[in-house]
Amino acid sequence: MTHLVHTRIDGALVMIGFGSIGRGTLPLIERHIGFDRARFTVIEPTADYAHVLRDHGLRHLQVALTPDNFAEVLRSLFPDGRGMIVNLSVDVDSVEVMKLAHEMGVQYIDTVVEPWPGFYFGSDLPNAERTNYPLREKVRELGKACVGGPTAVSCCGANPGMVSWLLKEALLRLAADTGVATDPQDREGWAALMQSLGVKGIHIAERDTQVSARAKPPGVFVNTWSVDGLLSEGYQPAELGWGTHEKKLPPEGHAFDHGPGHAIWIDRPGADTRVRSWCPDVGPQFGFVITHNEALSIPDYYTVWDGDRAAYRPTCHYAYHPCNDAVLSLHEMNGAGLRQPDQHILAAEEIVAGGDDLGVFLYGHANGAMWYGSRLSCEEARRLAPYQNATGMQVTSAVLAAMVWVAENPSMGFVEADEMDHVRCLEVQRPYLGSIECHYTDWTPLQNRINRFAEDRDEGDPWQFTNFLAV
Repeated sequence: MTHLVHTRIDGALVMIGFGSIGRGTLPLIERHIGFDRARFTVIEPTADYAHVLRDHGLRHLQVALTPDNFAEVLRSLFPDGRGMIVNLSVDVDSVEVMKLAHEMGVQYIDTVVEPWPGFYFGSDLPNAERTNYPLREKVRELGKACVGGPTAVSCCGANPGMVSWLLKEALLRLAADTGVATDPQDREGWAALMQSLGVKGIHIAERDTQVSARAKPPGVFVNTWSVDGLLSEGYQPAELGWGTHEKKLPPEGHAFDHGPGHAIWIDRPGADTRVRSWCPDVGPQFGFVITHNEALSIPDYYTVWDGDRAAYRPTCHYAYHPCNDAVLSLHEMNGAGLRQPDQHILAAEEIVAGGDDLGVFLYGHANGAMWYGSRLSCEEARRLAPYQNATGMQVTSAVLAAMVWVAENPSMGFVEADEMDHVRCLEVQRPYLGSIECHYTDWTPLQNRINRFAEDRDEGDPWQFTNFLAV
């Protein structure tokens, strides 16, 4: 089958990390991006999938990047200062690699702002400093200090990443469906559009329904994507962008005392903080408020300013229901207070049913609430490309789209997904997203309570975060 080659990367191509997302991204790169195979290097400290790299004829540099060696290792791979770094690793400091890429004149993309080991677990930092808020501020400050130069895209997978592109499509769809004429051309225009539509908040609402034929064994953490990735972000404090319509902080909620102040954090783990949310097919559900960069970048991007005062800002956070095995794994880990000795990522061939619904849930507008996003089954993901399940493919195809956009826009400096051309990115990604669907619902978080217990409710405004939070 012939695939459309979107662009070419001249110079070296270096992928850091070869976990489930790296393996899934590789065949998409081979299909859609031209590159010099002799200069494609994968840096991966384990030999677990060295045979895959051999089969694809790629160089495997089996080394763990550390604060002491990362600069020397990466400089050796870019002797002429041309090419791209695709950072899909854990335990490698994204900011330090971004700085080095900027110095070398090399393009860069990652899916998360990752620190060196010791930040997520066993840290002496106060909980407020273990959030994504200070991590993102480091990247934004770096961008201000290094204006222009090689493009560096921070935090661009499915979410954060693709969901910011889907949000713009959702806003245009909502505007068309409510008879609002619009043609936003810049950040101010998009923020004004969201304000005019009356959107009070956005959930990044996801439901993973993939199941294996084999029950989860005791003592094994099972997931459909990186276990390390889920645990690192799941055991940071819950964190969300804080809308101007909100009346009061949640229990143990705190504002940040530095920076732009568009977010709050809750002094409890995100993977143990539940909210009421909604996804198609299953309808109302619980989701975890796991911290993600889009929960910060979206409310920041869509703030409407009146001088120094935020006149409008939506609430925004992740509302994630992982696959059932991952939920059981979290219960087991939380109950024991210890991480399981083993972990397992469900391979595509193990999954017998289900898929992943990942989209943006916009609420508080004239039509009540709307979910807009990708609905992809594991079966379809398997047909579309090797090494994929539904959750992984939504990420790997977003990495592909970001790589194409960076190659086509090589001198944009430091950007986030909200600042990219959503039309072009989704054009590249859409063939791998299954069905893009729009669903309206009259559901609110005040509905469907079983009996009545003492709880904090705001009957006058169903869209207060108070009503979403389940404690």
